[in-house]
Parts: sequence; C-alpha cells; structure tokens
Amino acid sequence: MILAVHGVGRPARPLDPGEDERWLTVEQFERVLDVAADREDVHLTFDDGNESDVDIVLPRLADRGLTAEFFPLAGRLGQRGYLDREGLRELVDAGMEIGSHGWEPRDWRRLDDRHAARELTDAPKLLGDLCGRPVRRYSLPFGAYDRRVLARLRQAGATRVYSSDGGAARRDGWLQARTELPHDLDGDWLDEVLAGSRRRASRWANRLFRRTAR
Repeated sequence: MILAVHGVGRPARPLDPGEDERWLTVEQFERVLDVAADREDVHLTFDDGNESDVDIVLPRLADRGLTAEFFPLAGRLGQRGYLDREGLRELVDAGMEIGSHGWEPRDWRRLDDRHAARELTDAPKLLGDLCGRPVRRYSLPFGAYDRRVLARLRQAGATRVYSSDGGAARRDGWLQARTELPHDLDGDWLDEVLAGSRRRASRWANRLFRRTAR
C-alpha cells in the first residue's frame, strides 16, 4: 500500500482550491507514521514540495527510521510555503528519494507539446541537477492520466509513475496506485484501508505459493 500525503500542520501559504481536503494535522500524521513503522508493506510519498516536508515530516521520519519519496513542484521551489533548494538537499542528504510532480499543478492530459516538455522534461532535469542524481520517477498531478500522458512519460524516461487510483500497489508495476490521505482521516479509516491492503497481500502470497508448488 502506497500512501500519498500532501501538507502537514498549519499551512504556511494560501492553499489552492481543494488542497485543504488533503492537509493533515500533526497528530493525524504521527498516527500514520506509527502504523507505517510497523508495516513493511506501507510506503509513504509526499506531493507538492511543501516546506512542512522538512520542518515537520523529515524529523518524524528520522525518529522512526523511515524513508519516503518526495515529489516537489519544480516551479515553486523557494516560493512562500514551499521547499527551497536547501530544503531539497536536506531531504536528499537524509536518504529520501526525490521524484517530479511537474513544474506547476497542471492536468497533464491537457498539455500541448511545449508545456508537456516543461512539465515532464524540464522539471525533473532541474530537480536532478539540484539533487545531484537523475530524477526519473513521477507523481501525476491530481492523479490524472490517459494513454497520451503515459506515452509521454515513457518517452521522457520515467522508471515509475504514481497515480491516485487507490488500493494495493503492484510490487513490480511501472504505474503504481496510491491512496490519498484525507483531511478527516481517523484511526478507523486508516485501519480499514490498511487491513484491505494486508488481505490483498495475503491473497497475492497464496497465489504465488500455489504457482511455485505446482
């Protein structure tokens, strides 16, 4: 199960429409971390590149010995409420993985060729230059995609793409489903979602055992 987090704590900037529906309190986030720390099948990702990634998220990951993937918006680095270049380096130096969320929050299904190059090529190149290593993983803005978007991502050299389709992720999948954490998340919601992931993992393991036992 791959969980998608956006911002944590008190926002340090005005939120775009709908962002407040995916913004967690510190207490909610700590609950997620405490569960994830005991589950090898739970992976955390963080979209947008909010400054809370360094101020709130990073020290709490470190306290629990966890790593995660972060997908900043390259065009908003250094803007109010977002990571700056130094913050990006802090994530890299702490052993976190960096991917691309594009340049700005735009629906990639509606891009012409010029804007597609900016979002899918220029953005990861800038992030890679700042990180000191290639950036080849992508998180889809709004979770939106179609065949054309996926074809463009393959052409751009994407090694993995994260959606917001929900449900269990395939371990070897190029397109990975994620479950977004809502602002009204509580313990019951989290337990139910992760219990479903554990049941699916058990069914997958049983199928694998039956194949290998033949």
